[in-house]
Amino acid sequence: MDIILIKNFFVSTFNLILYQPLFNALVLIYKYLPGHDFGIAVIVLTILIRIILYPLGMQAIKSQKNLQELQPKLKEIQEKYKNDKEKQARATMELYKKEKINPLSGCLPFLIQIPIMIALYQVFWRGLQEDSAKHLYSFIANPGQINHSFLGIINLGQPSIGLAFLAGISQFFQVRMIPSQPKIAGKEKNKAPDFAGAFQKQTTYILPIFTFFILWKLPSALALYWLVTTVFAIFQQYLIFKPHKTSFSKGQGN
Repeated sequence: MDIILIKNFFVSTFNLILYQPLFNALVLIYKYLPGHDFGIAVIVLTILIRIILYPLGMQAIKSQKNLQELQPKLKEIQEKYKNDKEKQARATMELYKKEKINPLSGCLPFLIQIPIMIALYQVFWRGLQEDSAKHLYSFIANPGQINHSFLGIINLGQPSIGLAFLAGISQFFQVRMIPSQPKIAGKEKNKAPDFAGAFQKQTTYILPIFTFFILWKLPSALALYWLVTTVFAIFQQYLIFKPHKTSFSKGQGN
C-alpha cells in the first residue's frame, strides 16, 4: 500500500509541476496563434522553455569551456602521477577547487531535459486525445479538435524520419562546434593518452545516431522540439565559444 501511495504521489507531483503546465501552455499558444499551426505552437513552446532554462544552459556551456581550457593542466597531472592514481585524483580535485570548476555542472541541463522530454512525450502522445480537456486549467477554454499538422505537411502526432534525421544532424553540428582539446607543448607530454579528445570524437558521431534512433519511432513533435532545442543550444555555444578580438590584437594589425 505504501508503494502505491508513493507512486501516486510522484505521478501527481509530475503532472502538477510538468505535464499540466506544458499541456496548458501548448493549448494556449495553439488557440491564440494565427493560423493555429500545431508545429509553430510546438516551436514557440520550445523557445519559451529554452528562455526559462537559458541561464542554466549558459552556465553549463561556460563550465564546458572552462574544462576545455583546463585540459593541458589535467594532462600534466596525468603524466606527473601516471603511476599513482590516488595522487592523480587528489591533484585533479585540487585543481578543480582552485579554478572553482564543478566538472559535473555541465550534466545538469541534460538531467533537467529528461523529465521535460517525458512530460512532452505524455503531452504529444496522450494529452492531445479527445478526453484531454480534463487536464486543462479552469481559465483555459477547450480548443476542440487539435490539428496536429505542421505547415500542412507533417503530422506531428506520428513519427517522422525526416524530422528525426534533422534532429540528429543538428546534434552533430552542436557537438562539432565544441573546440578540440588544446595540445600541450612538448613532445613527451603529447604522448599522454588523450581520453577527452577521443571521447569527444566518439560523441560527435554516436550522439547524433543515438538521437535519430530514439526519435524516429516517437511522435515527430518530440523530434521538432529536439531540433529547435539543439539549434537554440548551437546559438548559445556560439556566444560562448566565438573568438573575442581584444583591443591589443586590433592594435597589432595596425
